[in-house]
Amino acid sequence: MARRSGVAILAGAADAIGAAVAKRFAKGGYTICICRRDASKSQALVGELRAGGQNIHAFSVDLRQEAEVQDIFARIEKEFGPIDVCLFNAGSNVNKPLLETTEKLFLNAWELACYRGFLVGREAARVMLRRKRGTIFFTGGTASVRGGYGFAASSSAKFGLRGVAQAMSRELGPKNIHVVHLVIDANVEDEAIHQRITAAKGIDATEIAPDSRTKTSSIAEACWFTHQQSRDGWTHELDLRPPAKKW
Repeated sequence: MARRSGVAILAGAADAIGAAVAKRFAKGGYTICICRRDASKSQALVGELRAGGQNIHAFSVDLRQEAEVQDIFARIEKEFGPIDVCLFNAGSNVNKPLLETTEKLFLNAWELACYRGFLVGREAARVMLRRKRGTIFFTGGTASVRGGYGFAASSSAKFGLRGVAQAMSRELGPKNIHVVHLVIDANVEDEAIHQRITAAKGIDATEIAPDSRTKTSSIAEACWFTHQQSRDGWTHELDLRPPAKKW
């Protein structure tokens, strides 16, 4: 069973899924360290958890920069203790027809989801291998396993991240590092996500049938459960979807 102490790093998007995972692992006794481009965007979450007596910190980090990723992992290990959990949670949900997909858009999507995931995952592995324990999570989605209309850039990035996760799992598993890839094949139930859908598509996202939505707290519980697994029965890839979702 995993040790309920140490530090959990949340790298990338720290709203919605990231915030739910932060709350769940903080409840489990972990010090939470959020690493995102603009740490001020996590101040509400930091205030909420600190008010409840939990230990949480937020840092502004450009996860595309190798040196910054290396520095923040070293700093957190030095200031807060051993990193036992790392969640890389970055989206690349670009929907553009093929002929409107520019070189810049394609490269940005890959850099956001795949390249940053590689840098974060590698540094998490580097510190975890010193103690021969730890769990590294990567969040994926429908685009990780199926290329859809208008999703050439997103699917390439998410397919790539899935490949990074699989390769890491095969290499690090025998060294007692658990690598997990979550395929979140769902409309995620979260107010911030609802607002983005409304802005992008002009629909009231709250009208999406409840049976086709997955709560962020359910995703966080899946992370917690997977982290607690005995090593003789580790899950590498876990699909999460509501019952009404077609797949």
